[in-house]
Amino acid sequence: MNHQYSDIITIFNNTFFESFNTKLELGKDEPIYLPADNMVPHHRIVFARGFYASALHEIAHWCVAGAERRLLEDFGYWYEPDGRTEAVQSEFEKVEIRPQAYEWILAMSAGFPFTVSCDNLHGDFEPDRLAFMHKVHKEVMGILESGLPPRVKMLSEALVSFYNTPNLCTSQFIVK
Repeated sequence: MNHQYSDIITIFNNTFFESFNTKLELGKDEPIYLPADNMVPHHRIVFARGFYASALHEIAHWCVAGAERRLLEDFGYWYEPDGRTEAVQSEFEKVEIRPQAYEWILAMSAGFPFTVSCDNLHGDFEPDRLAFMHKVHKEVMGILESGLPPRVKMLSEALVSFYNTPNLCTSQFIVK
């Protein structure tokens, strides 16, 4: 299946621009969320370099953010750059479980491959990717059991429709 960044932009914007005044936009090196301001009347999710996976990841963070956080640049979240210690990496992974679970759900809805991101290439230790994947998987199972949150559901349905992928079921989510 061919995944073009222009498709995810169109799908997202058709799904959310009118109801949430939010657009997905192609960016350069660093992703960022920018709330509406005096210069731009709509909120912007800017993803990195045309990478489809970056778009899904940034969208997932938007889906986690509540209404108040969506009024803050980068949702007001802290971000510790690559090169984290083991203790800081542990904290990073705790706050990444939910967004990466949403990202996996959206990726599966689009028929797009998913892998967790430990995002610590220059740290002083090797993160346990498989352990983190299991935590994200457990979160996905809980979300599927309790029902998708509204924005995740809206985009999941739009992706399933566009890519003609099967409806989500727990057996599709395999830890590898």
